Amino acid sequence: MPRRSYGAMLTVSELQSMLNRKQRELSRLTRKRSTLQRRLEDIDDQIRRIDGGTRSTASGRARNAKSLVVVIGDVLQRSGKPMRVSDIAAAAQAAGYQSSSPNFRSIVNQMLIKNRSRFTSADRGFYHIKK
Repeated sequence: MPRRSYGAMLTVSELQSMLNRKQRELSRLTRKRSTLQRRLEDIDDQIRRIDGGTRSTASGRARNAKSLVVVIGDVLQRSGKPMRVSDIAAAAQAAGYQSSSPNFRSIVNQMLIKNRSRFTSADRGFYHIKK
């Protein structure tokens, strides 16, 4: 036999009272969140004034001095021989290229395929720079 839910044992007035308490709690938490959000915005403004606006308070994507295509070209140029995509990705990051991507190898692979005018496939999974 199925169990009866707790709510089935409550009267309508008890359910209404419970609903009212939940609504008051929701209202209180919403006001508290708004207050904290305003305080956080004030702190962000103070940081911008002190820092001169050169630093972003929100975390964003990594900024690199060279594009990924240029870094891949440098890696393959230094190698002088065909390399696997995973080795190219590792060498690009070792050369200082920053990425927050959880699958950076796939991005490198896309760049290699997209830039066929600069890179060519020597064999399955191996790429080298066109001469």
